[in-house]
Amino acid sequence: MTTASPTSVDSTPIPDGTDPGGGVLGGRYRALTLGIVSVVLVIAFEATAVNTAMPTAARQLNGLGLYAFAFSGYFTTTLFALVVSGQWCDRRGPLRPLFTGIAVFGAGLVVAGTAPGMWVFVAGRAIQGLGGGLVIVALYVVVGRAYPERLRPSVFAAFSSAWVLPSIVGPLVSGAVTQHLGWRWVFLAVPVLILLPLAVMGPALARSEREHPVLRGADFDRRRTLLAAMAAVGAGLLQYAGQRRDLVGLLPGIAGAVLLVPAVLGLLPKRTLRAGRGLPTVILLRGVAAGAFFAAEAFIPLMMTTERDFSPTLAGLTLTSGGLSWALGSWLQGRPGAERYRGAMIRGGFVLTAVAIAGAALVLIPAVPSWTASVAWGVGGVGMGLTVASVSVLMMRLSAPEDAGANSAALQMSDALGNVLLTGLAGVLFAALGGGSLAAAHEGAGGGGSPAAFAVILLVMASVAVLGALLSGRVRARA
Repeated sequence: MTTASPTSVDSTPIPDGTDPGGGVLGGRYRALTLGIVSVVLVIAFEATAVNTAMPTAARQLNGLGLYAFAFSGYFTTTLFALVVSGQWCDRRGPLRPLFTGIAVFGAGLVVAGTAPGMWVFVAGRAIQGLGGGLVIVALYVVVGRAYPERLRPSVFAAFSSAWVLPSIVGPLVSGAVTQHLGWRWVFLAVPVLILLPLAVMGPALARSEREHPVLRGADFDRRRTLLAAMAAVGAGLLQYAGQRRDLVGLLPGIAGAVLLVPAVLGLLPKRTLRAGRGLPTVILLRGVAAGAFFAAEAFIPLMMTTERDFSPTLAGLTLTSGGLSWALGSWLQGRPGAERYRGAMIRGGFVLTAVAIAGAALVLIPAVPSWTASVAWGVGGVGMGLTVASVSVLMMRLSAPEDAGANSAALQMSDALGNVLLTGLAGVLFAALGGGSLAAAHEGAGGGGSPAAFAVILLVMASVAVLGALLSGRVRARA
């Protein structure tokens, strides 16, 4: 449920009060609004569907040991695409990166859906990450260029709402398709769904490009692009080394660290990794929250299918409560009077997230009811809704107007890095504790596998969330 912002938006927005189209669904904006929200809806559906289908796909491809790679590979290439898309939009406008990103995203789905083995499947997911990073930044630039300022909050609210329906329908549809048609169709059917929103918004988007052309083609920041490439390659090498866990993996592990560390230092604000007071801690906490929650979420469907013999549908539905309660948490933090408690809401959100992740681990105890995981994830969704939205609000408040774009990009970079590093860590723990052998242990019979791999992953991520709660007191700079 991550979003992205452009590095900067060189746009000519419509002055407030001059647009004749009324609201976001008025005559002027209706097709564009329906089109871009539909694209977000399709991406959200794919994200929730993947969580449901992934355990079956990994087992059938004999690649359970690379399970985490299928998630972290997506975010690794997204790191690079975020930077490229923002600069491409500034140079040529959002039309080309948007349609290119949609095409690349669809190509990745086809590669994953037709993969003969797990490494090809992971490559397909990485291609999806490239497309997804291009698309989400371009969509935000479209909003900044095509809509007057008074309508933008409504469009962004529609973006968030677009995740609610897939969180309910996605696991049901994906589970049914996986069980009756096969997991490959979960990937191969999505490219067809993208055609309708493209047809709806294409003419409106082209008209917006003509009305608001890019007045100044900004040059690509080669240094920033190189740093993004270093971060992506470095993260990939570290994950590969972690999967090998032998002397052969030592060299790529060192190379990955040499690439990743300076790249992160160059892409994020100073003192971010040291949790400097104010904006640096705000940026850091976004990655901590996203990484802990989504790394744990990636393994919950697999845990439910192997330890509780859930069908793919039921395993995916375990996560539905989190999608719904996330919207509730976001709504609560925006209520009148909540602003004075912003820091407390971030701390409380992290605490709820930690409790939820640890609570999900309780289902590894046979006497604990299976529905405990769903209840726990509902609690975690509230925590994430409070934390992520509040962190975004604080970031904008602590940013000078001329720095808002760069800081927004840094926030999304932190989000992606948190996902890559913590999901990668979860994959290393999973492989080291024998998770790759769980498929054979559970094939056809259910039960019989050690729950240690899942327990360690969830407890480590709960500890990361606790660390976020401890750091949350540093979101406000000293007077």
